[in-house]
Amino acid sequence: MGKGGQQLSEPQEVKDYTWTEVKKHQDRNDKWLVIEGEVYDITNWARRHPGGSKVISHYAGQDATEAFRAFHNDLNFVKKYMKAIHIGRLSEEEKEPRDIQKDFEELRQTAHKMGLFKPSIFFFILVLGHLIMFEALAYFFLAYFGNGWIPYLASLSCYIVVQAQAGWTQHGFGHLSVFSSSALNHLLHYLLMNQMKGASSDWWNHMHYQHHAKPNVMNKDPDVRLDAVLVVGEEMPKMVARRKKNFMPYNHQHKYFLFTLPPLLFPLYFQVMLFRHVIVRKLWLDLFWTCTFYVKFLALYTPLLGLGGALKYYFIMRTVESVWFVWVTQSNHIPMEIQFDQEKPWFPLQLSATCDIAKSYLNDWFTGHLNFQVEHHLFPTMPRHNLYKIAPLVKSMCEKHNIPYIVKPLSTAFVDIVRSLKTSGELWLHYREAYHMDSHSKQG
Repeated sequence: MGKGGQQLSEPQEVKDYTWTEVKKHQDRNDKWLVIEGEVYDITNWARRHPGGSKVISHYAGQDATEAFRAFHNDLNFVKKYMKAIHIGRLSEEEKEPRDIQKDFEELRQTAHKMGLFKPSIFFFILVLGHLIMFEALAYFFLAYFGNGWIPYLASLSCYIVVQAQAGWTQHGFGHLSVFSSSALNHLLHYLLMNQMKGASSDWWNHMHYQHHAKPNVMNKDPDVRLDAVLVVGEEMPKMVARRKKNFMPYNHQHKYFLFTLPPLLFPLYFQVMLFRHVIVRKLWLDLFWTCTFYVKFLALYTPLLGLGGALKYYFIMRTVESVWFVWVTQSNHIPMEIQFDQEKPWFPLQLSATCDIAKSYLNDWFTGHLNFQVEHHLFPTMPRHNLYKIAPLVKSMCEKHNIPYIVKPLSTAFVDIVRSLKTSGELWLHYREAYHMDSHSKQG
């Protein structure tokens, strides 16, 4: 008996579950997942998940152990909040991980022992310093030399560098890979993404973490929800052809890609989607800090260029930045495997969806170290300047498990985007004609 005569509750017996039972719970209103052999009901928790509801829901009915370890720096801290949603565990005979999962966990532990998750604060000070320098130069060229075409182009070039490099830099803070304090990472991410780039950190988290959780997985990775304009991989062309909605001439997509997605993604699509995101979700603080970028920009550049000239300057900058961003980010992903969810372990999932670009000082800077895309996807919280150090060990593990480890020159990677789009477009045309003939034969 407890105080006041109250009956003390007995500890609840932990229930054992099979994978068959867990996989029954992957609906929108009924979601379970498994982490380190323990079963959790995330149905209600998903809506409060700091990383967003979708990223955790993509693992409903699946083993999320490796994704959980990849996204969280302080596992013990996070586990304190998981007790309330813990409902049981996998039965002993179903807990044993695959060999590739054991090897990857050993690789992750090796990376920790090598100190590869410890950032160089000096490196990030230099990165932030060069952003501030280029932003100051962008204004200085126009303010001091006037708006002749030479200072105009010099200023514009500097501002493009600022925006592109700020994009790569905020990426590291967004992945919590710079400071040991999550709060400091979030603060710098907020300042870079909202105030320096005029975007939304919450919108970025919502989109980007889904991409990392299930890269190149159709219906889960937002980066491959392209079928309104492009079809990618081998399955999407078939799926779109089966719908018989000939909205776009996809067999010509490798041609129209050049003047649609790269130049228009930032100045049009992202511009609309990020504001839609913050307004629909009523993220007023996020909106306020995003708007401070535009207030600052217009206050600085309207006196130099006039309102129309400042807007023209802005959209030229956004267009070139967009081209830079699209070619870099898609070179690692579009030519790779794009499939429906096959519930692959973390290592083969990331290797099937990503490839690397050859290391050089220029490539490292130009891509913000995302030329080591394989390593970044395997270890998203690893500081960017350490990614090349783990690459030889990743390559060795690929050789052991007979998994392709692809490294390309930058030029080849860019060409492969167009080549893969051409292949996918031709597949769409083939399937469209096949389904068309099949429907006519049935009618006959």
